[in-house]
Amino acid sequence: MARMYKSRSGKSGSSKPFVSEAPSWSNTDKDAVTELILDLAKSGKTTAEIGTILRDQHAVPNARLVIGMRIGKLLSDNNIGGKYPEDMMNLMRQAVAVINHLGSGNHKDLHNKRSLELTEAKIRRLARYYKSEGKLPEDWRYKRDELRLMVE
Repeated sequence: MARMYKSRSGKSGSSKPFVSEAPSWSNTDKDAVTELILDLAKSGKTTAEIGTILRDQHAVPNARLVIGMRIGKLLSDNNIGGKYPEDMMNLMRQAVAVINHLGSGNHKDLHNKRSLELTEAKIRRLARYYKSEGKLPEDWRYKRDELRLMVE
């Protein structure tokens, strides 16, 4: 998919090959990997950070092949995680940072005003998707003045 507000053409490069089982050299102990994921999540790591730690330090290149589900699904099954999905929370943190920048004497920064508009559009678009998936309540609305309260 092409980038929506960039001058770049889109994604290019190789895609991951289809693999149905974990490699022989990897850690395939399902209970140990599950316990490790839950411990890392309780210590405050995001799903992306957990995946990187598993890959780099514990020889688990793909957690889904070992435990049979994605890291986010495992965390939601164990009632660990935030109120909002991780990608939406990252966008909201980015919006808060830009709002802080514009509010601290940089109100004429037109590039970041546009950046804030684009980020808020992405948040609204993502919210529409998550409402249809049932991960957000139907009456949820993005409000700039309540954004600091939503960001954890």
